[in-house]
Amino acid sequence: MTNSNSHVLIIPYPAQGHVIPVMELAQRIIKQGVKVTFVNTEVTHKLVTTNWLDENGYGDLMQMVSIPDGLEPWEDRSDVGKLTLSVFQTMSNKLEQLIETINNKVNNKITCLVADACMGWAIQVAHKMGIRNATFSPASTTTLAAIFCFQKLIDDRIINENGVPLKEDMIKLSENMPPIKSANLSWTCFKEVETIEAIFKMCVGAKEAYDITERFICNSAIELEPAAFGLYPKLLPIGPLLASNRLGYQAGHFWQEDPSCLTWLDQQAEMSVIYIAFGSFTILNHTQFEELALALELSNKPFLWVVRPGLTKECAPSYPKGYMDRVGSRGRIVSWAPQQKVLSHPSVACFMSHCGWNSTLEGVRNGLPFLCWPYFGDQFHNETYICDIWKIGLGFKKNEAGIITRGEINDKVEQLLSDKTFRDKALVIKENVTKTVRDGGQSYKNLSNFISWLQEAVDAKDEPHVSIEHEDPKHPIVRV
Repeated sequence: MTNSNSHVLIIPYPAQGHVIPVMELAQRIIKQGVKVTFVNTEVTHKLVTTNWLDENGYGDLMQMVSIPDGLEPWEDRSDVGKLTLSVFQTMSNKLEQLIETINNKVNNKITCLVADACMGWAIQVAHKMGIRNATFSPASTTTLAAIFCFQKLIDDRIINENGVPLKEDMIKLSENMPPIKSANLSWTCFKEVETIEAIFKMCVGAKEAYDITERFICNSAIELEPAAFGLYPKLLPIGPLLASNRLGYQAGHFWQEDPSCLTWLDQQAEMSVIYIAFGSFTILNHTQFEELALALELSNKPFLWVVRPGLTKECAPSYPKGYMDRVGSRGRIVSWAPQQKVLSHPSVACFMSHCGWNSTLEGVRNGLPFLCWPYFGDQFHNETYICDIWKIGLGFKKNEAGIITRGEINDKVEQLLSDKTFRDKALVIKENVTKTVRDGGQSYKNLSNFISWLQEAVDAKDEPHVSIEHEDPKHPIVRV
């Protein structure tokens, strides 16, 4: 199916955990013949295009462009507060100029703008320019729900008007949702007040986008977070959006994947390997890194460990003396892995994860039990769902010095892998989320309806929103 009149501009927040799912959404849209212009910041654009493989032959249907993020080339993009403020201050005008340039030079003008929820200001640009628009959340819906209630948190004096915590409280959004610590809200987990205020401003923008956007789609499933979707029925679940769902290549990586680890996995026994990966932001100090390394040695189990550039505070990770010789071929260490392929490999027994939402969805989709090692923000929400709601994983306890010891790690590995209940429950959830993304499933229907809406040539501003049909009888049908 093709529609030469439809041209969608998509813009993610400039972070690895955002670019990958937004890129996956773009590929779903392109597959239906809709042209996409994918807008990254200049730095992110360079990283993504360096590792981009157009194996699906999208050709002219996929155009990747960039605009400045406002920072100088040498400035640190891992300073999230500084990056976010710069994005707010500079990118709105740049995006507007880009759209004007495209519309002036190309017959196929932009017909819709789809913005990452963390780039809510882009929805304001769409409104200003009279372009239909949609918002996409790559995070969990529970995270969104916590963001959307910020005004009540201000009124209850849990946070001030700039988002800074005023007291330690447990927040319960509904009876069917687990409590959240005020210190673990997605914007309160940073040490610097300036960073908290910058991220809070971004969160306020996400709520403003929710209020005015024409469609708000989420990379989640009603089967995973029914209570959160019940609070905000305008949110449409279309996930999990994974390359494995379309049997395709996962795009959007900032680092080059090492596919040789798949050959190593082929040589391991079924359900024997511990897979360890902490995403793109987690940083471990030397003591913690060494404790983890020694715990993997102590486990006496094969392990595949992603030690990305920047995982440790030192310039390069420092392993215990003689470590590599003692571990030998039982351990495989790579700088970046083709994670979806790894997690679907029959040799993998469990996933030691930072609990980022992308990794959570990838582990759930493959029926794996988790060892949870959250680092900041929404990762703590996701850990709660994994351990307390879905009951498919275990968390770690830190000692008085704030370190997760080798003994604690080894004990939890033994507990998780010796109790078949964790995997059995994970397989049930896998079956549910597999059904929802297949033809006839609710996420499949919502995504199909959304793409059909993108393909329409008429103005959709006055149309009713797509219905959400909850198949679970405990959650009645909600229509907007």
